[in-house]
Amino acid sequence: MKFLDEYRDEALARRLADRIARATTRPWTLMEVCGGQTHAIVRFGIDRLLPPEIELVHGPGCPVCVTPIEIIDRALELAAQPRTALCTFGDMARVPGSGSDLLGCRAEGGDVRIVYSPLDAVEMAAAEPEREFVFLAVGFETTAPANAMAVLQARRRGLRNFSLLVAHVLVPPAMEAILSAPDHRVQGFLAAGHVCTVTGWADYHAIARTHRVPIVVTGFEPVDVLQGVAMCVEQLEAGRYTVENQYRRSARPEGNRAARATVDEVFEVADRRWRGIGVLPRSGLRIRPELGDFDAERRFGPVHCDEEAESPCIAGRILRGRAKPDACPAFGTTCTPEHPLGAPMVSSEGACSAYLRYRGTAGPSDATESARP
Repeated sequence: MKFLDEYRDEALARRLADRIARATTRPWTLMEVCGGQTHAIVRFGIDRLLPPEIELVHGPGCPVCVTPIEIIDRALELAAQPRTALCTFGDMARVPGSGSDLLGCRAEGGDVRIVYSPLDAVEMAAAEPEREFVFLAVGFETTAPANAMAVLQARRRGLRNFSLLVAHVLVPPAMEAILSAPDHRVQGFLAAGHVCTVTGWADYHAIARTHRVPIVVTGFEPVDVLQGVAMCVEQLEAGRYTVENQYRRSARPEGNRAARATVDEVFEVADRRWRGIGVLPRSGLRIRPELGDFDAERRFGPVHCDEEAESPCIAGRILRGRAKPDACPAFGTTCTPEHPLGAPMVSSEGACSAYLRYRGTAGPSDATESARP
């Protein structure tokens, strides 16, 4: 393990690990709800610094990973249409649909453009008015403000050839779904600090109170994660179940009011399908009817979400914290970043990608359940 060689705050990290060990008197299972936290945990071996009584499981914190196949298939259809360009971030380009991915579509002549911001797609639409530009709007609450701003900019500029294919999802309903499952093992959450920087954490209080789980808003540095674990364990040991904020340098209870107002102007809450999980009520965003001209589903037809086909990929169980990536029989063999069976192996925030990059394929599995379907 290269934790001490790679991380600058070794002494503080060790003090936090000792604090956790002193506080722990019994087993606890915690879930981080952020792909960035997952990568920090795996890269720096944070889970291996913890006492054996503390288990960290990985939640649905990778927005690319939970985007349903039907959205990818619609993006492929749009990119293949004449006079239509599909704009996306690079981490979506290799996510498999039911038959191909966006990079494959581009290799076959589809107009797929990798951008760094949805506002890049707005500029392209302004420069090429004869083409339709569709931006694949994926992400949690964190990316929604920029996508909402793109719609408002397109409206202000009078663009009629720009729209969003929306696949936005929301964190609190996913946490509720995990805790409502009869066989869940989660006793505390490390909430995503960047999400709460935008939204605040008012919605988390009811979850903590109803399900009797501590929720700690946590950042992404190793010392952030360790401090978040310490705060969560100390609550559990004391029998407290409240929302606390470790990420005080960025997150505030009310979030970012300007960003929230922009999102509310463009989007409304809707049911949304999550890859590997299913449809969760009121767990996503869609464009408001009065801005329907900027909604790709209204311009080109709705996305029909059917039941997911069986796959050897166990991403659904990984995203619900019921298995670890190295429990999958395809992990690192028939499923690799170059030839992925599921999105968690593709995304820079995916748990499978983190495990393969930092831990390889060797060693015993620490899966939380069998990989059998």
